[in-house]
Amino acid sequence: MPPQPAAAVQLSDLGSYQSAVRLVLTHDVITATRPRPGTLEAVLRWADQLAKDLRDVLGYTLIATTRQVRLIRRLDALDPTQTAIFTAKSGRPFDRRRLAYLCLFLASFSRSRVEISLADLVRAFTPTANAIDGLGFDPVVSAHKAAVVDVLDWLADRGALRLSDGSVEAWTADTDRGDALYDIDHDICAVLFRPARPVQHLTSAAGLLDATFTSAKRAAQREAAAQRAARALAEHPVVYYAQVEPEVAEALRQPGGVAENLARLTGLAVERRAEGVLLADAGGRFTDRPFPGRGGAVNRAAGLLLAKIADVLEDRDQQPSLLPLPPEAADQRDLLERIHAALPLTGVVTELAWTAPAEEEAYPERTRGSADLGSPDAGGAEPGSPVPVSITVTNHSSETWRVGDNIRIASPTAAQDKVAPTEGDSATRVAHDVPPEASYTFTFRVTAPAEEGSHHVTWQLQRNADPAQPQPGEWFGAPSAEWKFDTLKAQCAGLRTRAAGYSARLRADPSVAKTEQAGIRALLDDAYDGRRPS
Repeated sequence: MPPQPAAAVQLSDLGSYQSAVRLVLTHDVITATRPRPGTLEAVLRWADQLAKDLRDVLGYTLIATTRQVRLIRRLDALDPTQTAIFTAKSGRPFDRRRLAYLCLFLASFSRSRVEISLADLVRAFTPTANAIDGLGFDPVVSAHKAAVVDVLDWLADRGALRLSDGSVEAWTADTDRGDALYDIDHDICAVLFRPARPVQHLTSAAGLLDATFTSAKRAAQREAAAQRAARALAEHPVVYYAQVEPEVAEALRQPGGVAENLARLTGLAVERRAEGVLLADAGGRFTDRPFPGRGGAVNRAAGLLLAKIADVLEDRDQQPSLLPLPPEAADQRDLLERIHAALPLTGVVTELAWTAPAEEEAYPERTRGSADLGSPDAGGAEPGSPVPVSITVTNHSSETWRVGDNIRIASPTAAQDKVAPTEGDSATRVAHDVPPEASYTFTFRVTAPAEEGSHHVTWQLQRNADPAQPQPGEWFGAPSAEWKFDTLKAQCAGLRTRAAGYSARLRADPSVAKTEQAGIRALLDDAYDGRRPS
């Protein structure tokens, strides 16, 4: 676990330091005038401490000079929210044309030039734009000129360009007579475009993601998982345990660990739920997309839908079905496939081309086992009675699972006391060595909860799960499918049968509701044992 961030910062200065962290994380580049005068000086005061903490906690690199500050992020997944920085002055996000023009403009700036006229810039990039199917540039098309203006404004706002003569409005009105002269700041241009790898070497968009080598040692793997967890929590509104890798979820679950370190770093508050964790931003200064936003039918509908969901969850008579979240990895694979379908390979240097490593090679710690849930009893269980569990796991790694590794089956989604085996802790542990591709079956019983309801449990393997140690074991392998069982009181079986009969008749013919009223009232009286509220 990395040391506590801001360790050398005095308590009286902690608020100022956390404000600097939030500024660096929420602005793509900070200059003397952006986002406002005085910000650069406030951030540079903490440059050394910022660089250390952002590297240790998030794995990010801070570039700080006397003229600008820029944070180089490590992307673990393709994130659509990253495009929020590409917006025009009107507030509308850049479309594909504007993003393409931005790339062509940056490529047109020669290191030997310190200034460029707008007419020369347009002449330089027009042939390349026209050579790209579906893009092009025509000075008589107002939409094309508007895109050029938005890109120039974006670059000028970040200090990459500075208008020294003329005006862009004059060029827009008359491209033959009007012109503008810009000074080029090559240092800022260089930090604005910093891909993980040269794009000429990429055959896949996955090459833009982080693929930093991590040692196979468990301490290094845990540190890498902690940084991935911190990045997910910093870059997303909420992190659901079911959507992230098991080792990332485990890092986020640890009290006093990743989430608390990030809270101290940013000054935000940690909120934990059974499903996941988030950093709460009460001031609204650490988000690029406030919820629910302003106006719009979609935002209003979202608010109404959330209110209805809250009503259902608070209604004790309602038993909503819990649907498993799709893993983030599945969404990423689908997105990558769609990008690859349109990815042009012209210009890629095939001899130096980067290709994505196989999943097993890239993440060996994730492929050391898989858990396949057996077929538990499909019926209900009396509250407090034993429920049989049978889980078969298969060792898909190249290493033998040893008894001394303290491997056990446990639940990452349920409290341990809720799924504790009646036979004792030894029933959930591997009792003999399991060679590669061999299977092992855990058979035990858990005690059904005292209250009626549906219960959902996911199982997963743990390594180094020593009961004598205060820290839990290390999750590995894929989690099982969700296992569900119901706790039903036997004394209520007759009531459930009668209720099912009424329900079936009403669904078949709603018009019989009046004739069934007396029977339904009698059922309710029996259910409440004569104490039904009026």
